[in-house]
Amino acid sequence: MTDLLRAVRLQQRRTFLGQACRGVGALALSSLLPRTAMAGDRSGGVVATPHVPPKAKRVIFIVMAGGPSHLETFDHKPTLAKLHGKPMPESVTKGQPIAQLQGAKLNVFGPQWGFKEVGRSGQEMSELFQHLPEVADDLCIVRSMKTEAINHDPAHTFMNTGSTVSGRPSMGAWLTYGLGSEADDLPGFVVLTSAKGGQMQPIASRQWSAGFLPGRFQGVHLRGRGDPVLYLSNPPGVDRDRQKDVIDAAATLNQLHNAAVDDPEIATRVSQYELAFRMQASVPALMDLAAEPQAVLDSYGAKGADGSFAANCLLARRLAQKGVRFVQLYNRDWDHHGGLKAGIKEKIAEVDKPLAALVKDLKRLGMLDDTLVVCAGEFGRTPMAQGDGRDHHMKGFSIWLAGGGIKGGVTHGATDEFGYHAAEDVVEVFDLHATMLHLLGIDHERLTVRFQGRDYRLTDVHGKVVKPILA
Repeated sequence: MTDLLRAVRLQQRRTFLGQACRGVGALALSSLLPRTAMAGDRSGGVVATPHVPPKAKRVIFIVMAGGPSHLETFDHKPTLAKLHGKPMPESVTKGQPIAQLQGAKLNVFGPQWGFKEVGRSGQEMSELFQHLPEVADDLCIVRSMKTEAINHDPAHTFMNTGSTVSGRPSMGAWLTYGLGSEADDLPGFVVLTSAKGGQMQPIASRQWSAGFLPGRFQGVHLRGRGDPVLYLSNPPGVDRDRQKDVIDAAATLNQLHNAAVDDPEIATRVSQYELAFRMQASVPALMDLAAEPQAVLDSYGAKGADGSFAANCLLARRLAQKGVRFVQLYNRDWDHHGGLKAGIKEKIAEVDKPLAALVKDLKRLGMLDDTLVVCAGEFGRTPMAQGDGRDHHMKGFSIWLAGGGIKGGVTHGATDEFGYHAAEDVVEVFDLHATMLHLLGIDHERLTVRFQGRDYRLTDVHGKVVKPILA
C-alpha cells in the first residue's frame, strides 16, 4: 500500500512539473508574440480563404426597433387609400396570425402620408423623407421581406440569430467568428442604441450574444451617455501604469491556469482584459466628435456623442474606419399601435438626415463600396386599422440595403395590393443572412459550428443568396 501511495505521489509530482513547465513555456512564447496576436481582437477568423470573392469588408446594420410601417415608408399601396375604412377582405386575412387584433373587426387603414418618386431611378418612398431621396440611387429597397415571429422580442431574436429561441449566436458574432476583426483597440462587434421617448420595448443584450461561440465574439454595447463602457475610467489613485500591472498579473495567472485545464474561455478572458485596457485609451478618443469637420457634424445633425441617432450614425462610420467588422445601431420607438400619422412623421424626421448623411459620408471617404449598410425593422405593420394605428405584421414588410456589392437604385420584390403578403420575389430572413455572408466572401452553408451533436449555422438549414440585388 505504501508503494502504491508513493507511486501516486510521484505521478502527481511529475504531472505538476510537466504542466508548470508547459505554463512557463506558454508565458515565454506569449512574451515573444505581438500584442495583437495575444489579444485576439485584430485577428483572422476561421474562414482563412474566402469561399467566394468578397465585395464587402464590414457591415453597418441599422435596426428600426418596434416595427416601422412599410405602408408609410417604402411600400406605396393606392388600393389601401381607395378602400380606407372598408372591411378587409376575409380572403386576405383568414387563418393568418395576428398579434393584438384577434377577434376585432378588421377594417382597411389607408396610407397616412403620400408617396413620391425620387432619384434618377424613380424609386418610391414616403413624402416625409426629405434627405434620403438624395441617396435613392444608392439604395436597394426590398419590399418582400417576411419573418417568422409576430411579437417584438422573438422577432428581434429571429432577425439577429435566425432562430426565435434565445441562446443562438447573433449575426455579428457569426461574422466576427468567420472573418475576425481588423480593429487594433476596439471589439470586432459593437452595438449602439438610441431612443427619444415614446413606446420603447426593452432591448436585451442577448440580441448581440455570442451564444455557443467563444465569448470574445459577442457584441460590446457602447453607451451614448456617461462612460461609453461601464468602469472604463480608472478609480481615483490608479494610473495607467498601475492598471497595466494588474492586467499583466491577471493574464499571467490565467495563462498558468489555462496551461493546466486548457479552457478556451480562459484565453477569451485574457484577450478581453487586454482589449479592455486598450479601450480605456481608444474609446474616449472615438467618442470625441470634436475632431470632425463642422460640415460633417452638420450633415448628420450631430451635436456631440449624446446618444442620439444622429451621433450614433457618425460613430458607426468612425467605428467602420477603425476596422470594426460589425456595427449594429438600434433606434427605438417605431411601435405605432396608435397615433401613427404623427408618430411616423416624428420618427422619420429623427432618422432621415442621419441615414442619408451616413451613406453620403461613406461614399465621400471611398468606403461605401466595401461597407454593407442594412436598414430594417423586426417586422412591418398591418394594413388593417388598430384605432388610428397599425398592429404587428410578419407576412410582408420593407427594408433597404446599400453599398458593399449591392445594386443601387432598384426595388426588389412586392407585396400584394393590400401590402399584406409578400407576393413577388419573397425574401426570408435566412435569405438576407445568406446574402450578407456571401457579400463578405462566406458561403453560408460552410460556416458551421458543431454544438450538442449537430452542426449549426446562421441560416440553419435554409437560406439562398438573393442574386438579383447584387451589383
